[in-house]
Amino acid sequence: MRCKKNILIPLLLANSLFSLSALADDYEGLNQAIAGKHRSAEHKARDKYRHPEQTLAFFDVKNNMIVIEVWPEDGWYTEILAPYLKTSGQLIAAQYSEDAELPYHKNTHHHYIDKLTAQPELYSKVKVSALEPPRYMQLAPDESVDRVLTFRNVHNWMKNDQAAVVFKAMFNALKPGGILGVEEHRSNSLRPDDPKAASGYVSEDYVISLARRAGFEFLAKSEINANSKDTKDYPGGVWALPPVLAHKDKDRKKYLNIGESDRMTIKFIKPSGFKAALFGNGLSRL
Repeated sequence: MRCKKNILIPLLLANSLFSLSALADDYEGLNQAIAGKHRSAEHKARDKYRHPEQTLAFFDVKNNMIVIEVWPEDGWYTEILAPYLKTSGQLIAAQYSEDAELPYHKNTHHHYIDKLTAQPELYSKVKVSALEPPRYMQLAPDESVDRVLTFRNVHNWMKNDQAAVVFKAMFNALKPGGILGVEEHRSNSLRPDDPKAASGYVSEDYVISLARRAGFEFLAKSEINANSKDTKDYPGGVWALPPVLAHKDKDRKKYLNIGESDRMTIKFIKPSGFKAALFGNGLSRL
């Protein structure tokens, strides 16, 4: 027995040291991607509001995972995720479709593709799929990805009555045990929900209910991206704040002082086995 213990303890210690080393290398790679010279000064200036390192750590993103970024727009997070995942993982960008009916969606798709092709040393491994409800809903093969991430998109889906089907599409793409990470402009909990989210702000309760109806289970939420200065009562909604600054020079100093919006940061898990089958059929707890 003593001999077995003498062998087991060094093995456990070696395994622990290996795990710690792998974790350190993982987050060093993330920090290198965030600090990379390929990111513009304008994009880096937003780090103080968007907290990419803490946000991706909260979503438990690791460099060997298959990750979907939903509607990456101009690729702010792609600039971080693509080099971080390039060696051992895979980034899938579920972007607007190239034949989208909305000119903004079509133009954004082409600008994004141009961005990827301009720097193959960073983006050559990125796969691009289409999310354009109701025509394109397959983000990736069913149950094939480890993480699905979406940043400030829920209000857009609500505006077009697409939120429920998109949450279901994200559920379908994830492996059992996979995590959905959601960041969104957070509304005042004392105000009633606007089903169209015209202000751009959405309540945490509504996002949680959308996820549960799709089959997810709530895991945790974080205040990483909170902003107590955001009063959420501006003419024209959240777009009064940076980076959009919709009112141009009017009250510009005030809005710059507030900074970017107060945001919820929530993660959900796709349950495995029988629970996944049960809740994935719309029987999730509300």
